[in-house]
Parts: sequence; C-alpha cells; structure tokens
Amino acid sequence: MRWWDIDPVLELEHELFPDDAWSAGMFWSELAHSRGPRATRRYVVAEDPATGRIVGYAGLAAAGDLGDVQTIGVTRDHWGGGLGSELLTDLLKHATAFECAEVLLEVRVDNTRAQKLYERFGFEPIGFRRGYYQPGNIDALVMRLHVQEHVQEHVPEHVQGTETD
Repeated sequence: MRWWDIDPVLELEHELFPDDAWSAGMFWSELAHSRGPRATRRYVVAEDPATGRIVGYAGLAAAGDLGDVQTIGVTRDHWGGGLGSELLTDLLKHATAFECAEVLLEVRVDNTRAQKLYERFGFEPIGFRRGYYQPGNIDALVMRLHVQEHVQEHVPEHVQGTETD
C-alpha cells in the first residue's frame, strides 16, 4: 500500500465497515511505520488485474515477537474467491520476517465469514473484548496463531506490498 492508495482504500473501508471505519489519518499513521530498516508494519493492496481497481487490502503491526492483524477488507464481489486468504498469507509471511512468535487479531463476533477464514489458518479463539467495536458496542472475538516456520512462499502478483519500486 502506498499513500496514493489511501483514498480508494478508504472508500472500500467505509463500504465494508460503515460504523467503525478507519480514518485517513489512521492509514497515514500506519503507512509511516511500513518503510525503511525499522519498519514495524506491513500493508498491502490487491488490485483487479483487468481494471486496476483496489479490491482488497490488509495490514499487520509487529512489536517485539508479537504480530497483530490490524485490518483485512475485500470487496463483496470478490468474497469467496480466495483473496482474503491471499492477503492473510502475505501478512503471515511478513510476521515470520518480523520474527513474530504469535499473531493476534480481533474480529467482530457477528463476522462469521472472517472467523472461518482465520480458523482455516489455525487461529484459535482466546477471549473477548466487550464493546470493542464502537459506536455499535459490538464485542470482538480475540484470536491467536502460533506462527509456523513454513509460511506459503508464493504471493500473487496482484497483491502489492511496501517494497521499494
């Protein structure tokens, strides 16, 4: 993800998460930590190869040996096609590069589609955060993955990261 991706990502963010969408400032702040030798973030976008339109995005934060999936979003017309899995695979590959021993995430308790994705990757529920998602006062399910040594190596070409051009 680059700075010029923020506006289209925000459109998708507001479409997918209308009640608790991130602000532009939140994305700018995260991207500020995604480059250089001391980078602690990984943010990627997925583009439709035919149109160049952003159809997904994801982000990971790392601190010490702990990673945290910050966000994953995929356009509804790409649900069920494996794009969420590709984005998560990329984040987990970079969690390994950041030397994370485990990765945590929060997911809305009513988002069973995302929970099933995370379970397929080996994430396990470890608790709840009551009223985490505001203003709707929706609880978050906290999930954890103990990072495996072998993460899928192939990242599809339409998933672009923060490497220097």
